[in-house]
Amino acid sequence: MRFVPRILQSAVQQAGRAFPAIVLTGPRRAGKTTLLRHSFPHGSYILLEDPDIQARARADPRALLDELRLPALFDEIQNAPELFSYIRTRIDAHPSQRGQWLFTGSQEAPLMQGVSESMAGRAAILHLLPFSLAESSRVTLLNGGFPEVLARPAGRQLWFSSYIQTYLERDVRAVTNVRDLATFRRFLALLAARHGQILNRTDLAAPLGVSVPTISDWLHVLEITGQIILVPPYFENYGKRIIKSPKIYIGDSGLACHLLGILTQAELDRSPFLGAIFEGFVAGEILKSQSNRGRRPELYHFRDQQGLEVDFLFPDGGGGLYMVECKASKTVHPAMASPLTSLRRAMDSRVPARSIIVHRPSRTAPPTRAVAPNVEAIDLAAFVRTLNASASKVRRKGSPAKR
Repeated sequence: MRFVPRILQSAVQQAGRAFPAIVLTGPRRAGKTTLLRHSFPHGSYILLEDPDIQARARADPRALLDELRLPALFDEIQNAPELFSYIRTRIDAHPSQRGQWLFTGSQEAPLMQGVSESMAGRAAILHLLPFSLAESSRVTLLNGGFPEVLARPAGRQLWFSSYIQTYLERDVRAVTNVRDLATFRRFLALLAARHGQILNRTDLAAPLGVSVPTISDWLHVLEITGQIILVPPYFENYGKRIIKSPKIYIGDSGLACHLLGILTQAELDRSPFLGAIFEGFVAGEILKSQSNRGRRPELYHFRDQQGLEVDFLFPDGGGGLYMVECKASKTVHPAMASPLTSLRRAMDSRVPARSIIVHRPSRTAPPTRAVAPNVEAIDLAAFVRTLNASASKVRRKGSPAKR
């Protein structure tokens, strides 16, 4: 597959001019290595999933580092975190050199432990997710955003099957001791069936015959390896009793469709999961727009015990707030704006808020229109353009954000 420019590349290049090291995390096969090799084409490349390289890194790390031509890219650094200490010594010996040490990792929590202990203040930490709709028109609800799926969509089902098997056998076992992989596979399918719902660990544990702590451990594994999105509640006191559990989504819509057995666009259009998959896709696009600009993820949902619910709330980067309702329908009615207007009345009116209904695009409907006072309806493509235009405007006001 030819190289497709990534929005994050701008932040990577700026980080390379400001920091001695760059750590790029994200889900496996999201394109981390490709992005760094394209951004720093003349350096050394070390794949730390190679058992021979791992053995050398542990037996004689100084010899391994002496052989490298800088800049040096260490792929899947979580397999040899002991290298951080030796690299830190070299960074401190030449503090003025920038963009010389590059790292990728698929398991954020173990990787971040090594960074916090050895590379604090020396490394820019960025996060790459699969392709956004802003980066490729091939991204769809059915395909998702993984580069290899977009390159060969006809082989989508085989790719996802292989991805799950590799993920289970390698990443999951590397993070925690999962004895029964068959039960874990059932857990993934059950999780997909809860896509877009409030997380209930007991509801997940009962049909699998495992404990709630086990479910918590498995969710932790999925979260730190970038496979799920947990959207926490928006904790503001509006005089209402707020539901304080997060909502859960499979991170990639293509993977969600695969786990749900949805094979074609026609099946997706008829599926009872269409609304949840569309909602999860919107969540992913919001997080991608934040990560692609080097910003930390900030995404929330609102639900109170009286039944008022708004899908997503997130800051616009300029002191304001986005409030978003997701509708898989191509037709938007004024009644759909009711949750947004109700929540806006309960909020502090001094906080500037933009209320949006995001819907699937139609060939005949205009891309944006007012459906209620201070509520606009925007199709998915226009919403993604809005996110990225807003992010660009905020970035131009100051220096690049750091995670």
